[in-house]
Amino acid sequence: MTASFLHCRRCLYTTAHPLGLVLDDEGICSGCRIHEEKDTLDWAERWERLRTLVAPYRSRSGEQYDCIVPVSGAADSYYIVHLVKERLGLNPLLVTYNKYFNTALGIRNLANLRIRFDCDLLQQNVNPHSVKKIVRSTLREFGSLYWHCIAGQTVFPVQTAVRYRIPLILWGAHQGLEQVGMFSHEHEPEMTRRYRKDHDLMGREADDLLSMFDTLKEEDIWQYRYPDDAALAEVGVRGIYLGNYVRWDPKAQHEQMMASHGYRTAAFARTFDCYDHVDCWNYMGLHDRLKLHKHGYSRVTDHASREIRHGRITRAQGLALVRAHEQAPVPHQDLFCRWLGIDPSGLDFIADRHRNPAVWQAQAPGQWTFAGWSTHADEAAAEAPQDLFTANDVLAHDGVEGYVTVGKGHP
Repeated sequence: MTASFLHCRRCLYTTAHPLGLVLDDEGICSGCRIHEEKDTLDWAERWERLRTLVAPYRSRSGEQYDCIVPVSGAADSYYIVHLVKERLGLNPLLVTYNKYFNTALGIRNLANLRIRFDCDLLQQNVNPHSVKKIVRSTLREFGSLYWHCIAGQTVFPVQTAVRYRIPLILWGAHQGLEQVGMFSHEHEPEMTRRYRKDHDLMGREADDLLSMFDTLKEEDIWQYRYPDDAALAEVGVRGIYLGNYVRWDPKAQHEQMMASHGYRTAAFARTFDCYDHVDCWNYMGLHDRLKLHKHGYSRVTDHASREIRHGRITRAQGLALVRAHEQAPVPHQDLFCRWLGIDPSGLDFIADRHRNPAVWQAQAPGQWTFAGWSTHADEAAAEAPQDLFTANDVLAHDGVEGYVTVGKGHP
């Protein structure tokens, strides 16, 4: 990584973070500074603010949905529904997007969530032919096999809010706040179309794909189109992030849900966090590989920085974890190649096109040297800590390694 990228003295992020990050005069990044609020804010008072905020949306009859909650078979879904259903006492309609890269464990977790919390669930299933066309285009043009997942996960809840006239959407934590301190908790940022496009979707809305790729047609992208402002205003749609009102700690929250509601987890090769994204064969694999290609860091840096901020590991231990995991072999790429109908050598060719020249140097055809921040960090790494996270299952929960097809999942 070039010298123009500065390192935070506390966590493992640099000023090259794609969401934007700044260092103060002490060399501490904006993400770490905003994290400090978690130890100073009055969370009891903020919870009461949340209760007051959602009160007008509660159904008077108790026979209608009070809000919409986006969920999956992983991430923070269990804890979010716990807060909404069991602590706020709301009646949520759960919504989920079929990403097509489903693990059996994720399907199990999603079914268990619906049963344990006794909630109704809507699932969006986009035509798999269209999904594959989109993946081919976004993978080739901007190195993302996950654009359709993020687009679907962030637009289907909003479409459902308009369609069912349920104005309140309750999300978990705001990524920009949690990672880089884009906002303060006290700013109480809400869901916006602009943030979704600029940061979640890499600046490309569904209609932008039509103008970029002549292989995509209207029938391929319409289900990813965000509702217009008039429709949002008519219903009064707003999206609230619970992380503004609850002290967000994914490790502690997952372990609470494992103990109380049967959430199950699995180990990954490319990170030490066993709790995150166990519903997807690709997120911690091929998607993570592409992240390292493009940005010079991978998901393990996100996880290590978070654990440093929570005080559970030191910076030196975090660096050791990054070095141990970030270039681990990528498993299950064969599943993706078979699903998309692409040769593994073709996948490697496309992936190599998206390597960032600031951190990758070609030594020979197909041979690359990585010079990311972790390879020349000034301090020495400590011994990597063990048993920070506990896996109690495997991704192939049913014993079969393969995408679990649901809805319109075949072919």
